[in-house]
Amino acid sequence: MIPYYGIDAGSDSFSQGNDPSIRMQWYMTPFDIEITDRLLATTRSVRRRLDFDRPMDPDVLRDCVGLASYAPNASNAQDWRWVIVTDPEQRAAIAELYREGIVPPMQELLERRRADGDDAGVRHSEAVLYLAERFHEVPALVIPCIRGELDPDLHLAWTASLFGSILPAVWSFQLALHSRGLASTFTTAHLLAADEVAALLDIPDGYLQTCLIPVAYLLGDDLKPPARKDPDEIIAWNRWA
Repeated sequence: MIPYYGIDAGSDSFSQGNDPSIRMQWYMTPFDIEITDRLLATTRSVRRRLDFDRPMDPDVLRDCVGLASYAPNASNAQDWRWVIVTDPEQRAAIAELYREGIVPPMQELLERRRADGDDAGVRHSEAVLYLAERFHEVPALVIPCIRGELDPDLHLAWTASLFGSILPAVWSFQLALHSRGLASTFTTAHLLAADEVAALLDIPDGYLQTCLIPVAYLLGDDLKPPARKDPDEIIAWNRWA
């Protein structure tokens, strides 16, 4: 189990929240850049290599959520809640809603990509449809929620602050999963039926579902970095160019 940290009363130092007598030692240890860079470069969406048969260890998920909770969030309010669904009947019900939202548009996109000769796009669409077909078999479905409401009359800054208080934690959660041999992917199609999912899982009013992360152990060897543009293609120094 990972340690959790908080400030000692009357002290500027950190201590382990689950054992106040032990001082936090590893926060001063230099990072192994090669390892951290590999983790950052190879944590990616996984749909075809999820182990549907290996049981999920609740303690591993708990530790990953614990690590995710160190992510920055507005005013350090920590207004997030993580709904972890492992019950087979609940997973099946969510999977059906997910399929209703993703399969029709993705099937249409697949046909267009095939007609256009877009091989990479075809592979992506087929992977999405493969996961949708087997969504009910994923051992754990994780729905990160944030307290707040979307209001079209609010300035963009407030909406950005709301999602900025949960999405960094979601990515930290996925990094923590990968470092422990698990795989995941960021999905949003279930939000097309957010009210039905909220009713199914007793998510109260005032909390927004932000995404759904299917989680399973990774099949096969570690992942390779995906193709990405060179930084010089996407950086604009000082002004847009």
